[in-house]
Amino acid sequence: MDIRLIEYFVIVADERSVTRAAQRLYAAQSTVSAGLRSLEQELGVSLLERTTRSVGLTPAGEDLLAAARSIIDGWESMREAASESTAGVRGRVSIGTFTAMPLMDLPRVLGQFRRDFPLVDVHLMASPSGSTGLVDDVMQGRLDLAFTTVPPPVGLIAHELAQVPYVALVPHGHELVDAGTVDLAALADLPWVDVLPGYGNRVQIDRALAQRGLSRRIVAEIEAMPSIPEYVAAGLGIAAIPDGMPAPGCVSLPIVDMPEPWILSLVAGASAARRRPVDALRRAIAAAPLRLV
Repeated sequence: MDIRLIEYFVIVADERSVTRAAQRLYAAQSTVSAGLRSLEQELGVSLLERTTRSVGLTPAGEDLLAAARSIIDGWESMREAASESTAGVRGRVSIGTFTAMPLMDLPRVLGQFRRDFPLVDVHLMASPSGSTGLVDDVMQGRLDLAFTTVPPPVGLIAHELAQVPYVALVPHGHELVDAGTVDLAALADLPWVDVLPGYGNRVQIDRALAQRGLSRRIVAEIEAMPSIPEYVAAGLGIAAIPDGMPAPGCVSLPIVDMPEPWILSLVAGASAARRRPVDALRRAIAAAPLRLV
């Protein structure tokens, strides 16, 4: 069986589009389509359901996708090992990150990694659903590594990088400033500024409120957490963010009953972590200094 055909299947499954998959593979669309038909004929099952607008997986395709990813991972490891025997560590690592990383100077980390491992290419990706989307991408094999602020699920290798307590942000002159500290009940009835659904900050705060039977009203959703203080300072609402993040124009108040700190972790799929380029980048990030602790 041609390993390239299995790669076609995996990438089409990821992209849900033969056109986008062909672009990613640097191949003609007709070549990818013909390869998929050849793979289906060889396996004796239909893997994909094609419409004029999208491509989906058949039940057989769903069942076989994990096995196909394992084959690709194994082949990639074998190819990297063969290359490394004569040229040193080489390969490609895909890592999921946030639109902003206030806790770590990621460009500096990756720059040093590039100098240490010049034959390894690093591909960065973000997710519109934040930590939850990044974790899912690692679980599905679309990413080798990812940062997350939601608890890593069973089956992933996780490195905890930092724990930071939450503080409430209010604008100068707010009625809560004189209290010195706040609890979630005092915050729940106020208008909030927070990140988008699926982002770890929002998931964790929603869970803490729900545990106390509280709900809140979010009046502004921000893609990058470091931008939240600007909106709080402008008077749109209050927020809760990790302590130590720059917040000009705001007052930070400890939250006395926030049950868990904000936790930043790096996660990797078990099979991906066995690849030397992935393991090398994982170790480089785990050893990097943090900006806020």
